[in-house]
Amino acid sequence: MAAAAVPVALAAAAAVLKAGRWQLYAGRHRVHLTPYLRRSCPDCRGEGGWWADGPFSEMEACGCWSERRELRIRLLPVPAWPDEPPF
Repeated sequence: MAAAAVPVALAAAAAVLKAGRWQLYAGRHRVHLTPYLRRSCPDCRGEGGWWADGPFSEMEACGCWSERRELRIRLLPVPAWPDEPPF
């Protein structure tokens, strides 16, 4: 019964991530959720931002994704670098 619930849970998680415009990265040491830009945004039209005018032009990020927080969940500790030499 628990094995049948896993595909349902994965499908539900994928639907929530897609509807909420989140991008998921799952690695060995962490799970990282980052906001994804909206294609229907009236300000940036799905490009994520715009270029500011001036001699040193920079891209200004749109609020549809830049003002949302990232979420990082550490799963396993990153192995520490040894203090002693290898030989």
